[in-house]
Amino acid sequence: MTSTTEPTEPLSVEQLSATTLLRFATAGSVDDGKSTLVGRLLHDSKSVLTDQLEAVERASASRGQDTPDLALLTDGLRAEREQGITIDVAYRYFATARRRFILADTPGHVQYTRNMVTGASTADLAVVLVDARNGVIEQTRRHAAVAALLRVPHVVLAVNKMDLVEYKESVFAAIAEEFTAYASELGVPEITAIPISALAGDNVVDASANMDWYGGPTVLEHLETVPVSHDLGHCHARLPVQYVIRPQTAEHPDYRGYAGQIAAGSFRVGESVTVLPSGRTTKVAGIDLLGKQVDVAWTPQSVTLLLEDDIDVSRGDLIVPSKDAPPTTQDVEATVCHVADQPLTVGHRVLLKHGTRTVKAIVKDIPSRLTLDDLSLHPHPGQLVANDIGRVKIRAAEPLPLDSYADSRRTGAFILIDPADGTTLTAGMVGESFAAPQPVKDEGDDDGWDF
Repeated sequence: MTSTTEPTEPLSVEQLSATTLLRFATAGSVDDGKSTLVGRLLHDSKSVLTDQLEAVERASASRGQDTPDLALLTDGLRAEREQGITIDVAYRYFATARRRFILADTPGHVQYTRNMVTGASTADLAVVLVDARNGVIEQTRRHAAVAALLRVPHVVLAVNKMDLVEYKESVFAAIAEEFTAYASELGVPEITAIPISALAGDNVVDASANMDWYGGPTVLEHLETVPVSHDLGHCHARLPVQYVIRPQTAEHPDYRGYAGQIAAGSFRVGESVTVLPSGRTTKVAGIDLLGKQVDVAWTPQSVTLLLEDDIDVSRGDLIVPSKDAPPTTQDVEATVCHVADQPLTVGHRVLLKHGTRTVKAIVKDIPSRLTLDDLSLHPHPGQLVANDIGRVKIRAAEPLPLDSYADSRRTGAFILIDPADGTTLTAGMVGESFAAPQPVKDEGDDDGWDF
């Protein structure tokens, strides 16, 4: 089979700089067609190079398929191609004249929900696919819950395989109503339902002639026009210190800079700042950016801050404006998604990584676990197993400067790590969420801390 698809002219630097960036993730159950949707999106928007498409055509022909299997554009692992499923998070970068995109195609199998957490943690939008023949199932609810938990501001419900239900409006309407009611109860702020056929290309890039009853946007039209409303540049300024720079050369004998990527907000020369958790205050004496001195820098730039006073600052510290410094605490209450095969139990000793800082901690209590079927809270489950969502109380060995996840997705998040082998156990979001339980009275505090 000979390809007729040619790559479009690459966008110029001026065009790219004039477009906004949208990070989005796809999620759905096994065989709902996520990878096919992504492949169709890339193919029909002419974001696939000719040699890539030819490789897919050859692979499809070797499997006896008459048409290219567009899912192979994203399913890159050999195991994925052999099993016809997505295992790893596949990232793709593409652009149209209106917007740049970073796409995370996440797995649908329940055992890979942890990968969906990874892909959605930085997403501005999540596309949740549903097979029109099956409707909303448990894994659909799990993905909606994860999107709500991670505060993804926009969710698209893509009701796929409409060609297999004869493009019936009633089928789409019933699924859209059920999902919207569920996701709204979780607190998802915006839900857009779109009927599609990823295999046939209906309503992915081009409007479908088979569903004249639908008057909304195609998937690509929505992706190009959805507002990216949460601007980290307007959040409280935060700089996790990654490295202390001291050249101690003849040219820079007294240079001491604190390098890192600005997680949120902006910093200005002369601004009063506080270093946490020590609480020491000083002012910004200078900002080095790409070898040049600047007066102001903002997220997500990587910079080196110079401070007026020679105070003790090291990796793991957080530099913040003195006027809106977050509180420091050793007691952390959060909603978590457990991603490890090993259960998380009360009394579990862990490492808590927040930003660039890692401290010892212990799980003090697990007040509740979320039941996905009816969004009820199962009190005091004693443990969380893989893919469970619940509330935890943690005691850290050292004070941590924590923002609420609702205020900052960057500095309100943390992970729990197994100190024995470095395995990531749990992804945590500080503060209240849709799963916040009623306060549970502790039966008794364990004061036997060994740190």
